[in-house]
Amino acid sequence: MTGEFERAKILAEALPYIQRFRGKIIVVKIGGRIFESPSLLDELAKDIVLLKAVGIEPVLVHGGGPQLDQMLARLGIKAEKINGMRATDAQTMEVVEMVLAGKLNRELVVKINLAGGKAIGLSGKDGMLLVAKPHPDQKLGAVGEVKKIDAELIIQLLKNGLIPVIAPIGVDEEGDVYNINADTASGAIAGALRAEKLILLTDVEGVKDKKGNLISSLHAGQASKMIKEGEISGGMIPKINCCLDALRRGVSKAHIIDGRVPHSLLLEIFTDQGLGTEIYL
Repeated sequence: MTGEFERAKILAEALPYIQRFRGKIIVVKIGGRIFESPSLLDELAKDIVLLKAVGIEPVLVHGGGPQLDQMLARLGIKAEKINGMRATDAQTMEVVEMVLAGKLNRELVVKINLAGGKAIGLSGKDGMLLVAKPHPDQKLGAVGEVKKIDAELIIQLLKNGLIPVIAPIGVDEEGDVYNINADTASGAIAGALRAEKLILLTDVEGVKDKKGNLISSLHAGQASKMIKEGEISGGMIPKINCCLDALRRGVSKAHIIDGRVPHSLLLEIFTDQGLGTEIYL
């Protein structure tokens, strides 16, 4: 009976969190590494459907860096990154749309629907959901920043019982298409929705200090200082910056957790201890 008692204990521990977050929006950014494991993606899809079933409103934004790198290599197109951001020329942009808005978005939508949910796949081009502007660093090419988000479109989808799955591709008023970093897009979307939480499912445990120790809780000011001092670098910079942006826009807390851990999303939301790094103002 030990196993049954443990399961009952876990359910009891989850109750106050279900009550607290019921009706609240949680934006989840799904890193490309998670797509590499079909079983992990299956479990994540079930977890997303569970959130919706208990009254929490998940909004998903996904990346796809590893898959983009693989496709670019197959096509003989050189991949280049600058400060953790993917430089994107016209040829690369075509591949970005094909991989993100095509293959990965549809794959995640199907997984959620098979798990009993009702997911709908979108890119920022759909309904002008993500209006973009060029990134200040012109070396990045067709990389964009979020200028405006149609939050009402997302809210209406949630009200209709749907789970939005968003590929971070934006478009400007002239119809030019931009590759938006998935971390950056998720932070902007969370802010526009005044989400309760922004959760980044990554391929690292969280933010670590100089000695390699995991930092479980991190003040926004300290996070900014760590970037300035070089303690946080590379691909972690846009992750931290998107969390800080979301917090400034009214999101209660941001979390960077290891999406490779089965049910990490549920553990972060429904348990006392959680895992990874939470960032707060």
